[in-house]
Amino acid sequence: MIGKLTGTLAEKNPPQIIVDCSGVGYEVDVPMSTFYNLPGLGDKVSLLTHFVVREDAQILFGFGTAQERATFRQLIKISGVGPKMALGVLSGMSVAELSQAVTLQDANRLTKIPGIGKKTAERLMLELKGKLGADIGITASVVNDSQADILQALIALGYSDRDAALALKALPADCGVSEGIKLALKALAK
Repeated sequence: MIGKLTGTLAEKNPPQIIVDCSGVGYEVDVPMSTFYNLPGLGDKVSLLTHFVVREDAQILFGFGTAQERATFRQLIKISGVGPKMALGVLSGMSVAELSQAVTLQDANRLTKIPGIGKKTAERLMLELKGKLGADIGITASVVNDSQADILQALIALGYSDRDAALALKALPADCGVSEGIKLALKALAK
């Protein structure tokens, strides 16, 4: 219903802000990643929004990027994950970090976020797999050109993105391409 708000930033009380749009003040809940990138009070602000209507409340959530909003929408589709928990996940880690954790199936990174237990983290891993753009997570773990070449070689040999990224993570940062491929293949053979 309300897809975007553009107006003057009137108040900042984390995680809620008030955006004044021509005399109407909208209360908007934002993740901390968006909150830290807000301009000063009295400055113009533009946020993408997601409007939630419940029996007891109508809540507007705001995001600085389309990627954040899309991730929020993916999160709230998961059974047991409401808007507040989704906001907490996006406040605890960036979209790229979440995508990398999902790609590597690293539930421990999610359990560090307040309100996310082991079972919820595992459900998030399962439900989000393949939905957040796995390439974001894998490229985040690639440090240099030789690692990118090793990763591509492992994928070309038929290993999954997840297995290739895990093997790459275990390699020393300064190894060459041919040595890295050999070490990765040995690790994957175990």
